[in-house]
Amino acid sequence: MSNSSSIRHFLLLALADTRQLQLLHFCLLLGISLAALLGNGLIISAVACGHHLHTPMFFFLLNLALADLGSICTTVPKAMHNSLWDTSNISYTACAAQVFLLIFFLGSEYFLLTVMCYDRYVSICKPLHYGTLLGSRACAHMAAAAWASAFLYSLLHTANTFSLPLCHGNALGQFFCEIPQILKLSCSKSQLREVGLIAVSVSLVFGCFVLIVFSYVQIFRAVLRIPSEQGRHKAFSTCLPHLAMLSLFLSTATFSDLKPHSMSSPSLDLALSVLYSAPTVSRDASVP
Repeated sequence: MSNSSSIRHFLLLALADTRQLQLLHFCLLLGISLAALLGNGLIISAVACGHHLHTPMFFFLLNLALADLGSICTTVPKAMHNSLWDTSNISYTACAAQVFLLIFFLGSEYFLLTVMCYDRYVSICKPLHYGTLLGSRACAHMAAAAWASAFLYSLLHTANTFSLPLCHGNALGQFFCEIPQILKLSCSKSQLREVGLIAVSVSLVFGCFVLIVFSYVQIFRAVLRIPSEQGRHKAFSTCLPHLAMLSLFLSTATFSDLKPHSMSSPSLDLALSVLYSAPTVSRDASVP
């Protein structure tokens, strides 16, 4: 029996068993990284340099691109290193940092998507008050609140997870560090705190989801009251990209957490991690 004080490193799950497949995965991950860097870099540069894009929607888009870039850079570089050098080790400290950063950036994305939903609600349902409710100071405060909430959320999860005694070795069944895999190494009686924290997390996520649903119900009601077809189409076009991106983010996250154990595989987990980061890049051309 071992505990967390004696563990100096974890063993990550290898993406492939043969050298050829390892190099293939390295090339795939390299392509994903370059696409994420290019896509999000273009978004950040365009919003930062284009004065006509200094609007609340594009300000939140810039923050979302930063969160998206951070989330993919948290897991992919280590997976590339392991595939290239045929290793699976990750230090205890690096694993804790990976867990913290991944939850932080994914949490920031979800909170920012909720804030962007409020932006669409105000722009369509209360257009005359848009400048007042979403001024530069209000947008900065909402973005800061999203980042700060994600930071506290991630800090609580990470601190609680790595304070648990680990009694079942150090091999993780995933190609990156994540809380469910670490909990499998923990003593069963020590997981009650994490279960309670997960319950609080579910309540928080569900609360944001209720706000999103309520906002879009009001948005669709307002759009349907627009007399002209052109006006309805224009209003819908400002919401559908955000709604599609939100649906993709939530569906992949839900499937990743709730999928049966028999369906779990490194290739499927890799595909799901790619889908987490794909919406921000693909949204650039569709957000008006």
